[in-house]
Amino acid sequence: MCELYSKQDTLALRRKHIGPSCKVFFPADPIKIVRAQRQYMFDEKVGHCHPEVVRAAQKQMELLNTNSRFLHDNIVEYAKRLSATLPDRLSVCYFTNSGSEANDLALRLARQFRGHQDVITLDHAYHGHLSSLIEISPYKFQKGKDVKKEFVHVAPAPDTYRGKYREDHPDPASAYAVEVKKIIDAAHNSGRKIAAFIAESMQSCGGQIIPPAGYFQKVAEYVHGAGGVFIADEVQVGFGRVGTHFWSFQMLGENFVPDIVTMGKPMGNGHPMACVVTTKEIAEAFSSSGMEYFNTYGGNPVSSAVGLAVLDVIEDEDLQGNATRVGNYLTELLNKQKAKHTLIGDVRGVGLFIGIDLVKDHQDRTPATAEAQHIIYKMKEKRVLLSADGPHRNVLKIKPPMCFTEEDAKFMVDQLDGILTGLEEAIATKTESMSSESTPCRTKMPEEAHSELLRDGSQDPKENPSRKRNGLCTDKHSLLSKRLKT
Repeated sequence: MCELYSKQDTLALRRKHIGPSCKVFFPADPIKIVRAQRQYMFDEKVGHCHPEVVRAAQKQMELLNTNSRFLHDNIVEYAKRLSATLPDRLSVCYFTNSGSEANDLALRLARQFRGHQDVITLDHAYHGHLSSLIEISPYKFQKGKDVKKEFVHVAPAPDTYRGKYREDHPDPASAYAVEVKKIIDAAHNSGRKIAAFIAESMQSCGGQIIPPAGYFQKVAEYVHGAGGVFIADEVQVGFGRVGTHFWSFQMLGENFVPDIVTMGKPMGNGHPMACVVTTKEIAEAFSSSGMEYFNTYGGNPVSSAVGLAVLDVIEDEDLQGNATRVGNYLTELLNKQKAKHTLIGDVRGVGLFIGIDLVKDHQDRTPATAEAQHIIYKMKEKRVLLSADGPHRNVLKIKPPMCFTEEDAKFMVDQLDGILTGLEEAIATKTESMSSESTPCRTKMPEEAHSELLRDGSQDPKENPSRKRNGLCTDKHSLLSKRLKT
């Protein structure tokens, strides 16, 4: 594979010409990717590229690519195929180029529907990089710098492991839903009106959160009662990733149907395309505003051909079934690791959407933040790419390509097992050598883990008040010193 520049030259040019807020993964040692095939990516020393999808794009590109204001069969055929995967009432499509565009449009649809303005979002949520979405994405709020807009209301994330209502609560779904109702009541008492409740069907950046059964149904009742609509963000979790269903919201209850669904990332298998699907009633209310909606490249013939090819591949290769089979196998392997390793506090997920919540102790569930950063760097050395996220950046996120195999799963878990074993042995050794509780805790985090913690504007862990909870010094068991490197 021909390269224009060496890795170091590429990095130097990026630093010179690309905005500094556009961060790279693994900043201490970025990866340069030159080729990809299925679940494998290749660096300059040596996937997301499915041959059927590539051929579909090439074939259509040779013929025509234009915008959606001309008639073309591809866009209507794709809209028909896509709608067939959703409940009947979700039948009207608006095509965009990214999940951020889709979520921005969803907000416009919701606000036009009843003429309301306010939005309820979940704590730690992320819905995109547009200004309208940063406003409703607490994941991006910078403490002490961003002032939450008066039309934005933040509900607790329905996290039954770390949240306000946990697994020992008799009805966490109702309890979390009541928190939303309280927000609605308070907004109404202040003379405000709710336009929408927006949530990922399963929170990703929030820490791989699986909502308790019945939560969304109850929230939808409260939101509809207030004249608002329910927006399900499927940008990261749609297209069969959960295995048992094509859309993640479908596993949350047969009677639950969102009013608006947004989708993106997997839709084009790497090609930039996204969509908003809604009801005829909401679409007609949007049209009645008199403002025409047009997106130059949204739903263009090439993108639609790519989308059709992706749907074919998902069906022909039974990728939804693969997500169930491999996901169940991977979860089983990880639960065995949980029984073996004290650093693993919780393994949660469905299909190929799994989170590993790392803790310093199981009773207090103290987040093992620095350890998580150390692990993702060590996994990178083993040729496995993971990331860590959640409010404390201590949750390992596992969202592999849907062609992931059981062999891949076994390899990944074996590497994780070795790294956890070495880390826990080092922790035990360090703990034994430490003096009394009065000894100052000054273990330093390695530079690469510290850089990762600060990625995307995250708060410096040294300033995180949770690190001082109960008087504990949470660096006590970190042990991420240079000597641990192998």
